[in-house]
Amino acid sequence: MITIDCRMWNASGIGIYLQNMVPRVIKRMPDTEFVLLGNLDVLAGVRANNCSVRPLVVPIYSIREQWDLALAIPEGTSLLWAPHYNIPVFSRVPLMVTIHDAVHVAMPELFPGCKKQLYAHVMFRAALKKARAVLTVSRFTADELTRLFGAWAERERIYVVPNGVDEAWFSIPSGKRSYARKYLLYVGNVKPHKNLRGLVTAYFTIMNSTDVDLVIVGERGGFLTGDPELMAVAKQLGNRVHFTGRVSFEDLQQYYAHARALVLPSFYEGFGLTVLEAMAAGCPVAVSGVASMPEVCGDAAVYFDPKDPIEMAEVIRQILEDDPLREILKKRGRKRAMEFLWDQAANRTVEIIRRVIGNETQPKRTGSSASRII
Repeated sequence: MITIDCRMWNASGIGIYLQNMVPRVIKRMPDTEFVLLGNLDVLAGVRANNCSVRPLVVPIYSIREQWDLALAIPEGTSLLWAPHYNIPVFSRVPLMVTIHDAVHVAMPELFPGCKKQLYAHVMFRAALKKARAVLTVSRFTADELTRLFGAWAERERIYVVPNGVDEAWFSIPSGKRSYARKYLLYVGNVKPHKNLRGLVTAYFTIMNSTDVDLVIVGERGGFLTGDPELMAVAKQLGNRVHFTGRVSFEDLQQYYAHARALVLPSFYEGFGLTVLEAMAAGCPVAVSGVASMPEVCGDAAVYFDPKDPIEMAEVIRQILEDDPLREILKKRGRKRAMEFLWDQAANRTVEIIRRVIGNETQPKRTGSSASRII
């Protein structure tokens, strides 16, 4: 029996990972029983003869989570798959964990608060120590674990399994434009490392020399709350910036399909799913030249320094004004995105699960074995 913590099913990044990976893995292991932990209503759409759902709605990152999550794991579970580093520390069930990034440890200045930083350090170390397999979504994240945690991150237990993109992004049906004017697009959440202040500042410098607006797919309230400088700049943008709030999958497809370009200005990304979606949809992308972005985008993007709003503005201006460049990026983007499919990720994950379960009774190997980072 394999138990999967699915409480973050509707979260922005990890939720997309769960929604695409879990059904595919279950389908590929028809002789294995799966138990999903999470909200019964949210998980009602996951149907398979070898899958059941057990209710668990305890808050993420809470102290109570440690107790309730451990108790919810059914007896007979041969592997617990945690999609994030908030594992049940005191559970003795064999563990596989997916780590998407290490931003809370790598950039603590963006996440003030001693308690948050202490929690991240403790939980990362616990996950790295307990897990029989650590899945990372990029080689960059795997290398970050080694850099930040040293011997805690044993290379032989780390597997790089890149995220994917659904085939639906490659063939978006014709539809009504979600925004009437020409626009530059940002898609994502509002966490500090996303560098939205930098994007707004860069756009402000070119706003009067272009007829292209800025569309932000994300919550306006979270975008402005707690950042007076950002609020001041955003007010100066007036009606040139449009906040969509949450949108449906179909609407998001249309935003990608009609955008002049997508910009991801992050200081730090473990992977960058929105960039992959944009490339598959034929939307040119301009991204930060840091972290996992070059690994994911290759030659299918134009890059800038996220700490330099002037350079970011010039790259944005270039991609907006250079039609031949956008056509090149569209073609390269679609080709690049084809290298990252969820089916491939699911196949690799099943291989790792079978290896872990098959070796669960064997003693831990020591010595200089070959690296498992592939």
